[in-house]
Amino acid sequence: MFYWLMKNVIAGPLLKGIFRPWVTGADNIPKQGAVILASNHLSFVDSVFLPICIDRDMVFLAKSEYFTTKGIKGWATKWFMKGTGMLPIDRSGGKASEASLNTGLRVLAEGRVLGIYPEGTRSPDGKLYRGRTGIARMVLESGVPVVPVAMIDTEKVMPIGAKWPKMRRPGIIIGKPLDFSRFQGMEGDRFILRAVTDEIIYELAGLSGQQYEDVYASSVREKRPVNAR
Repeated sequence: MFYWLMKNVIAGPLLKGIFRPWVTGADNIPKQGAVILASNHLSFVDSVFLPICIDRDMVFLAKSEYFTTKGIKGWATKWFMKGTGMLPIDRSGGKASEASLNTGLRVLAEGRVLGIYPEGTRSPDGKLYRGRTGIARMVLESGVPVVPVAMIDTEKVMPIGAKWPKMRRPGIIIGKPLDFSRFQGMEGDRFILRAVTDEIIYELAGLSGQQYEDVYASSVREKRPVNAR
């Protein structure tokens, strides 16, 4: 109920009225059944604009830090995250990563829409970076279609490090579903996982027009000053 109110009554209409986001290809999202929306990641607000601009309710896997910050700001962030359909995941690796995978699979088993950022983190400079193969494992284990989604100019609405959004009009380009059924049962093959991940990233590059860099975004972020991450 809280999610519905945020999307349809409170945050959704307000944000769409102020920023007027444009969307193309919305019909490429299946009307029912489980599906993964694989998106590039330019800004914190990607996780806000995408859910409010599609007809179906969706869930994003968000880093657990958003749900554990102390104080009033932490409470407000946690409240907002839950209200926009976010689920906390631990990105520390090992058993935590396995738990995150299982959380995503559970969402898909319920026939819902799951949003994933294949790059694993926000782009530090607007380029598109190498995808993490966790998305491929989820795709092959669940057997659901993948719809590539390109967020456009969201980094201009909320640049990294900015405290308040800027008045820019963002866009969303939704591509045609990708079918990886030919690799079903091969989720244990790391070469297949890399091939599936790279195909998804390739589609995102075509939709977004971003320059591709064959390194992980996290490694680039770690080299930047703290206030520029």
